[in-house]
Amino acid sequence: MRNHTKFKLRNHEELEALLEGKDHLFVIACSRCFEIFESFEHPDRDTFLKFACGQGKNITGLLQQDFLCNRIQTSRKLPVQIPQDTENLVVIACGLGVQTVAVLADIPVIAACNTLPDRGHHGMALTEKKCGACAQCYLNVTGGICPVVDCAKGLLNGQCGGAKEGKCEVNPDRNCAWNQIQQRLAQQGRLEEFIQQPVQVRDYSKVNHKVIQDYVRSIRESRLEGYYGGVHPSEKKERTAQLPLKRFPASDIITIPVSMHMGAPAIPVVSVGDYVMVGQKIAKADGRISANVHSSVSGTVLAVEPRPHVTMGECISIVIKNDRKERLHESVRPNRPLEELDREEMIAIVREAGIVGMGGAGFPTHVKLDPGMPIDTVLLNGCECEPGLTADHRLLLEYTDDVLFGLNAIIKTVNAKKGVIVIEDNKQDAIEILREKTADQAHIEIVTARTKYPQGAEKMMIRRATGRTVPRGGIPADVGCIVDNVSTGKAIADAIRNGMPLIERIVTITGDRIPNPGNFITKIGTNIQEMVDACGGITGEDVTIKAGGPMMGYEVNGSDFPVKKVTNGWIAADTNHAIPCECIKCGRCVDVCPMELQPLYFVQLGGRQDYQGMLKRNIMDCVECRCCDYICSSRLPIVSMIKMGKSAIKGMKQ
Repeated sequence: MRNHTKFKLRNHEELEALLEGKDHLFVIACSRCFEIFESFEHPDRDTFLKFACGQGKNITGLLQQDFLCNRIQTSRKLPVQIPQDTENLVVIACGLGVQTVAVLADIPVIAACNTLPDRGHHGMALTEKKCGACAQCYLNVTGGICPVVDCAKGLLNGQCGGAKEGKCEVNPDRNCAWNQIQQRLAQQGRLEEFIQQPVQVRDYSKVNHKVIQDYVRSIRESRLEGYYGGVHPSEKKERTAQLPLKRFPASDIITIPVSMHMGAPAIPVVSVGDYVMVGQKIAKADGRISANVHSSVSGTVLAVEPRPHVTMGECISIVIKNDRKERLHESVRPNRPLEELDREEMIAIVREAGIVGMGGAGFPTHVKLDPGMPIDTVLLNGCECEPGLTADHRLLLEYTDDVLFGLNAIIKTVNAKKGVIVIEDNKQDAIEILREKTADQAHIEIVTARTKYPQGAEKMMIRRATGRTVPRGGIPADVGCIVDNVSTGKAIADAIRNGMPLIERIVTITGDRIPNPGNFITKIGTNIQEMVDACGGITGEDVTIKAGGPMMGYEVNGSDFPVKKVTNGWIAADTNHAIPCECIKCGRCVDVCPMELQPLYFVQLGGRQDYQGMLKRNIMDCVECRCCDYICSSRLPIVSMIKMGKSAIKGMKQ
């Protein structure tokens, strides 16, 4: 495989001339990109340090940074790490990296490398500066501002005199680059030095930098709107988005796992031979971080034993023979009106109903409603950003009042001032009906988010809707927020209004290999294979089945599993046979990671079983959204390695 590194260190004669009369150097080295990721070392940095020390130069510090051109990542480290006695920044990077550093630091920059014109164009990172990879870098004399691409005329011999109020006369949308160059050099006390330096006129007519500029301009807005990173996978929602909900008949045999939530499994309270009714508690929560489990049908308990489980392999499950009489348990009765219930009563209702986060995580909702700190904003997640899934979309259209009731119940419970429902802009019909229904409710806001995955992740959604950033290792409550799924809101409404615990949910059955997809209101414990068969079965061979969405869902073998509280979808699609190859440090995973991590390192460190190294690079902040897997040029199983690393780290802590 050919490496496509975009720069190389200048030769000793060039470096000697650059460093003449300069001292107290802080060295910033960009780890090479577009080359096979074989080493954490940086040979150019070591070569330069050896040369500079041989010249008697003082080195005030070192910084090695991946993808220096990524301004968002680099801005976290500059200029805070630069010692006060530093007089010059030596940048070992392509021209794009040099320009990024020059913007972030006021100290003069020295471009220690030449760009390589045979390695393709630069300018693909999230930055305001561009580089044409011309191999004739001018940045050392212009203060880190490139006259080739930043000057609309590409002038190399100084200002043309046609600038008007700092804007170019031929392109009023752009600042005059030469005006900026002079301002920066004057600020650094280098203007006189620049004026005395002869300028070499060069022919840059063959550098198609306009293509680069147009590309960067086109992607920057979508990449940075709302939050950093994210991807735009094909939505594939059109097959089910307009299909009304249908109630799916419960199976003859219902299998209900005692673990359908985050935390400890529930403890069975029924035995083989017992008769149970709809809404009856059949397993009790084991501690605070756990959830009650209820029967979704009436009938006889056939078994309490391990059965197949999507994420656990096997799980103790309560197997019930459905008598189809739908007899309600005596505990299922409406509560007092919402306005008459106090905070403790509402938390107790939610706890007793076994309600958990229904967007996929399954965190017990009663714990969220008792955060132990002030909450001013409640957010309901209606984004449903996973491709293919439309369960929440249909819920918003057909159960709007229930969702709003649930939101108001949460607001009252946590004493918040405001409620926000966040919906992606690909669901305009839901947005319109919600705005109509909330027109007279000033405390509720409907926020339209631009469709981008993973918009529905709670930290992304909080940033988009409130502008707040949840700290590393923190939770939404740390910034005064609570986030719940819209389906969870409806479940709370059912529990308060009807006394009905969480015994059913909406499931989308879809995928290219499902002939007749649909959205179904389904009893918890219903066999998914029956639902798949009702949709025409799975056609063809070489199929991948996922529980949940195609991005964050779990790959499963077959469909002989029960519907759980967190089962929002079941997808059958073509198998991807892409073969992984070496990481080439293209930086795409860094650009799209919404948690602002560097996923490529988790593959390398995981392969070495360096779990401490993974921990130092904040692996526990990863939300496993699979943006990195989706975008990876080398088709590496990055998230699989991350999951392995997290498990190993948790094992080390125990």
